[in-house]
Amino acid sequence: MASVNTADRKNITYNHTATHLLHAALKQVLGEHVNQKGSLVSPDVLRFDVSHFAKITDEEMKQVERIVNEKIRENIPVHIKEMPKEEALKLGAMALFGEKYGDSVRVVTADPEFSVELCGGTHVEQTGNIGLFIITSESAVAAGVRRIEALTGPSAFDFVTGKLNEYKQVNELLKTKEPLKAIEKLSTEKATLEKRVERLEAKELAGIRNELLKKMRSLIKSISLEMW
Repeated sequence: MASVNTADRKNITYNHTATHLLHAALKQVLGEHVNQKGSLVSPDVLRFDVSHFAKITDEEMKQVERIVNEKIRENIPVHIKEMPKEEALKLGAMALFGEKYGDSVRVVTADPEFSVELCGGTHVEQTGNIGLFIITSESAVAAGVRRIEALTGPSAFDFVTGKLNEYKQVNELLKTKEPLKAIEKLSTEKATLEKRVERLEAKELAGIRNELLKKMRSLIKSISLEMW
């Protein structure tokens, strides 16, 4: 008998609704030219491909991440309603280019002023259910197409706690509460040592060169005396 993995289904809903919020946030930060080119919604991760002409900067990604998390904290009710396609488009619902829709469509809304999309997938009842949204990577997948990978819910929590544990281990290894300053100091010391090694190697090579020249002159002088 078929059964549904409840935990996986919940995680999928977190990632699916977060994808809608991400799409809207990207349009807000980068511009209206941004459109979905592909996506993956799994229990563990969400992947979202969008049209954009350049690398998305770290600052832009922070803005997008901040907006999505603000919408999560607002705990916005997610409304799902079926209606005629023309009515949905008049409401401003985003439709995916190349997708075929029937006369009746399913509209998913998370704040009418922020995210209204045509979608047949499963979603959370309120954005607060998502818990947390973390962008983990941004990359190019084709000309004019960028890929964003992100985590939500338990996966995002595990990611953050993992990073905090790494940070704690670095602090313990460096024996400091200010690891960035310690790393900067180590980097400076490394550069100083490398220059010192370069000078010592140059001095040693010069000494070897002078010794070889001395031996060559002595050998040439010896050969000259023998010839006379």
